[in-house]
This record gives sequence, C-alpha cells and structure tokens, in this order.
Amino acid sequence: MPKYNIDDILSELGVGDAKGRSHQIDKEQSGYSPIPSVPSNQRAFGDASKDPDHTLVKKDQGAAPGSAGVGPAMADLYRPQEDSEKSKELGAILLSRGVVTEDRLNTAQNVVTQSPGKRLVDALLEQGADEANVLAALAEVNNVPFERIDLGRGLDGGFDGKLLQRLTPEFCKKNGVVPLRTEGQRVVVATTQPDNITLMDAVREKLGAPIKIVLTTAFDIRGAMELIGEKPEAATDVSEILADVDDGDVQVQESKEKDAESTEKEAKESPVIRYVNHIIQLALQQGASDIHIEPSEKKLKVRFRIDGELNEALNPPASMGAAITSRLKIMANLAIDQRRLPQDGRIRATVSGRKIDLRVSTLPCVGGEKTVMRILNDKSISVELDQLGFDEDTLTIWKKAVDAPHGVVLVTGPTGSGKTTTLYASLRTLDKNAMNISTVEDPVEYTLEGITQSQMHEKIGMTFGAALRALLRQDPDVILLGEIRDHETAHIAVQAALTGHLVLSTLHTNDAPSSITRLVNIGLEPFLVGAAINAVLAQRLIRRLCKECKEQEKPLEELAEFLSMQGLPNDLVWASRGCDKCRKTGFSGRVGIYELLSVDDQLRDIIARNPNVAEFRRLCVERGMVTLRNDGLRKVARGLTTVQEVLRVTEASH
Repeated sequence: MPKYNIDDILSELGVGDAKGRSHQIDKEQSGYSPIPSVPSNQRAFGDASKDPDHTLVKKDQGAAPGSAGVGPAMADLYRPQEDSEKSKELGAILLSRGVVTEDRLNTAQNVVTQSPGKRLVDALLEQGADEANVLAALAEVNNVPFERIDLGRGLDGGFDGKLLQRLTPEFCKKNGVVPLRTEGQRVVVATTQPDNITLMDAVREKLGAPIKIVLTTAFDIRGAMELIGEKPEAATDVSEILADVDDGDVQVQESKEKDAESTEKEAKESPVIRYVNHIIQLALQQGASDIHIEPSEKKLKVRFRIDGELNEALNPPASMGAAITSRLKIMANLAIDQRRLPQDGRIRATVSGRKIDLRVSTLPCVGGEKTVMRILNDKSISVELDQLGFDEDTLTIWKKAVDAPHGVVLVTGPTGSGKTTTLYASLRTLDKNAMNISTVEDPVEYTLEGITQSQMHEKIGMTFGAALRALLRQDPDVILLGEIRDHETAHIAVQAALTGHLVLSTLHTNDAPSSITRLVNIGLEPFLVGAAINAVLAQRLIRRLCKECKEQEKPLEELAEFLSMQGLPNDLVWASRGCDKCRKTGFSGRVGIYELLSVDDQLRDIIARNPNVAEFRRLCVERGMVTLRNDGLRKVARGLTTVQEVLRVTEASH
C-alpha cells in the first residue's frame, strides 16, 4: 500500500491539523467542521452554497474512476475489490450455465492474478464472453436484481429523464449509472458496479433519496446515454435558411473555369452550408441510413432511406442543386470541377455530439449530378447477436458454427440485408485476446477493436484473393472476407478452411441452398465445397410494427385463407396504423428473418453428388431447414410484423 500524508487526507475531509492550521479547503472559518462520523460522501461539510455538488474534489483534480466525490488520497485508500470467494462463486455459476468454458475461465483467472485491481468480470468480457449472461451471474452473487434497460421506450418508460438530469448526463456517463424509475420512496438505479459503495453514496446524495441498486450491462448504459445525446436540437427553419437564396443564385456558365469558380464560391456561402448541415442533421434525427439528393431540370428532390424504404423529405429550389453538390464535394475532398465522371469520398463529422462517417458517391445524370450518402453510424452496427431477430434454435446452431475451429461460414442476401451487421456481431462473440482475427473488406466501413482490418484496392492488385493469400502468412485463426466473387477467392477460402482456419464471408444468392450450387458454378469441385462449408445463413430485413400504434383486426377473406393454409391463427391479425412516433407509416425499426442451412455429414455426401438447386432445396427442407418465408410468418404470429411485409421480401419457394 502506498504512503499517504495524513494532512492531505484530513484536508480532504475538511479538518484542520493538530496544530490548528487550516488547509487549502479551509480558507474561511465556515470551512471548519468536526470529524465526520459517517463516510465523507454521505453528507456535505461547510457551506453547501459554496459546494453545490456536495463534493470535495474540484473537476480538474482528476478523481479516479468510480470514486466520485472523494479526493485523490481518499480515492486511493478505497478502491472496490472483488472478493475471492465471490470470484470463485461467480466462476462456478458461469460454468454451470455454460456461459464460459473451463479453459476460458482459467485464462481469465490467470489474467486477474497477474493484473492487480482487475476484476474477473472485466477479464471475461475482454475475452468475448456474453455480457448479459456474465452480469446476470454477477448480480446473483451480489444478491442484487439484474435488469435490462428498455432502450426502445427510451425516456417514455425505459429510464427517468428528470432524475438523470439531477444526476447530470456527465456524471452518469463517467460513472456508468442510470436512474430508471421511482418505487415508493426509493429510486431504482442501474449500474455495472454494485460493490462500489463510494459511487452509490455519491448517487444517493445527488438524488436526495434512498436508492435501490440493480445491475445492468454497460451496453445498455451506453445506449441510454446515446439516446440522451440524440435529443433534437432547436428545429431549423428551412424558410429562414432559404431566405437569402433566390432561384437564380446559381447560374450555368459557358466557361468551365468560371463555372467551377462560381460554384465553389456559392458552395462556401452561409445559406448553402446551413442547408447542407440541416439535411444531414434531419436525416440523423429521423434514423435514415442513406441520403439521396436527386436533381432534375425543374426540381431538386432530397429523399431519406428509413427502415429500408425511400421517403421524400425536402424539396429545395432546383437552382441550389449545383451549390449543394459542390458543398458536399468540398466536405469529402472531391474535385469540384470534375462533373463528367463518378466520384467517391468520405465525410467525417460530429452531429449533436455523435461522431459519424458519410460515404459519398456522385454520379453524372441528365439534371446534373446525383449524390448519395450512406450514413455510417457506429450505433447501428453495435448490436448484439441475440438482438438481431434469431429464434432460439437458429441462434444456438449459428453460434456453434461461428465457434468452430475451421470451415467456411457464409451469409447470403441482397445488398442492404444486414449481412455486415450479422458478421460483425458474430465476430464480437469470439475471444479476441486468444485469437488472431483478420478481415479483408471493400470498403472498411466500421472499425472493430482488437481485429486487424484491411482495405481492398483492386486497381493496385490488392484483390480479395491476393489479400487472402497474404493473410494466410499472418498466422490467422479467423478470417472475414468481404465477399466471395470469383474462382480464385473461393478456391483460396476453401483451402484455408481445409487447413485449419475459420473463414467467414458473404455471397450474393437468393437463399441458403443456392449458395452451394453457386460455389460449384464458380468452378469449385463439389466434394471440396461439401468438405469445407459448415453453415450458410440467408437473411432479409423486414419492417417491424410500431409498438405504439399497432392494432389487431379481422383479416380479409383472402388473407384469412392464406393464414389457414400456413397453419396460423386467422381470426385476428396485427395491422399497422400510423402515429407521430413512426412518421404515420405504422412501422418503426427492422428485424431480420433467417434461413440457416447447417451442413452435416449426410448433406456433405449429397453435395459431393452435385445435385441441382431445386432438388437440394427440397432435401434441405425435408431435413428441417426453416425457410425465409416460414421464419417471417413465425414473426407475424408473434406480432412483430405483418403478412404483407413478409410476402414483400420473400418468394413462395422460400
């Protein structure tokens, strides 16, 4: 234990030294008070008006995390420690529930032994253990309830916004606490540190009420803080933005040089800058994934893709088209004077306190240049595997396939069907400390901590095949390929799988069985495909019914007959109505539907005989494969979506 100066400790408690001298905190007579009979943070000392936050630490003193309200010396005297008996009990519970393996637990315990102050929970989470399951066991050990924050309800029942403001968002973010609700005289507070007495004293004092502690995940607390950060700023008055912009402000000049110079000048003027900022801000507030800016001779249309559907959002004057495009080119470091060739770039920005990336693409068209921006938001990709919409059986089989020591695991589906999200969520379940995980992507859209990510550059010869060859010399355990496009990439991926590596990749096919015949058609031998493939997951995204306005109604005769043929109840069905929270669409958010083909020894023999697609699909269904349409209808029965949504994205054979 380090040495401490007793004068410093007494000073932080607000007490003079034995000779009666006053310390820095005791400049006035009112600063003196008797030695406290309770811990320092359970009541204030001296004049409360001079210390409204009831804390003896100035903001610039840098208190240790989890020691809110105490000075540096006291913070070092008290640090929450994990009791060895509780640690053993936690390990036993996790083993009995199958949350971790014995090897992973032993590794984590070794890390804790070699790292003073480190908790077993932290070591397990760093290895990729499921956070919710680990913390549920920790809650049982500490005899406190475990509870997930309802992020879908947000401030309308998920957590208490008024109490959060009393604690202050800064305090909650720094210390990982969120007030959920009031139960009688007590405030229910969610935290990830149930044993941090000092922190709980600080929370109790700030709220001015007794508290009840519940344990929750850091993922939920971060989500709650992001929701607080998403509170819309003062609404921008579009008419005010356009007040200084006339229809003739941007003229098409005959001289190319003069035209580029004039357009750049317009792009740097305040109204255009403000309008572009307004477009991006509005898209984020509405939860858009893409922004389309489409010019024509008489009209300029701005559309947002929300929940997979394009919706017209704004109609600025057509004369602003060139200036808006030029402003976006400036932000993305593209050539303003190049209007006859497509260009691609990237914008990094901070909007409402959130850091986002915009992938910008321009395309020459009849009316000018069409600009499409993909919003790359870490929040949209940081979802857990069990939140994607898998049913329990499918999730168990998929986790087993991803956790296999070798083989090829494929995710198929059209562009925008959530393949990248599924693969990233799968990678997060792996032990990044014990494995070498590498990816080759085109492009690298999101950064994953603890994983080596490489960007493909086809023009300079950095193809998927070349990158995969290089990765195999880097001693990898798991390789993620952005896409299998050609024979070379497919052949190397299969060879890597057969030599002891786990390869995850995507393929563009309509369903899971078609992926097998697609690989054969690319040029691979059927027996190699059968030997290498572990599992194929086909997926689609369908819109989720709005929880606030969905209602049950009696179906039409045709729909009732269809439901009866599918073996589903046909007396009442869920229908979309529309409200202010879902922009009158009746849908809010999306959920995945899945078709998982798990390849066993019998299927490997069938694949080696190179069956046709129809025959192979029939065999897979007979062996228990749940098709995309059937999985969608299961979600209809659970009230998550409508029959029309499922039929919209699936074919009868699926």
